[in-house]
Amino acid sequence: MMFSSSLSVVEFYFLKRFPIPYALYLIVVSVMAGFWGQFFVRKLVKILKRASIIIFILSSVIFASALTMGVVGAEKSISMIKQHEYMGFLNFCEK
Repeated sequence: MMFSSSLSVVEFYFLKRFPIPYALYLIVVSVMAGFWGQFFVRKLVKILKRASIIIFILSSVIFASALTMGVVGAEKSISMIKQHEYMGFLNFCEK
């Protein structure tokens, strides 16, 4: 995963679509969120004495992201249909 994300960063840098200050800000936020998340989950596991809480947290995050992506994708598709925008589908009836 680290390899593919690193390649994406290099690609965006070569395409001149890589805002350095924004990227540095996101790096700092993600590192801090990772450390704080580990700290709180470790405390929660010690308090509850159940390591299975990690699985519940992970599954709820995956469920929330899938639900959010579905809702946002449906809204975007509906707005594109209403505005008669090109959605990438080919018209097989035309020559």
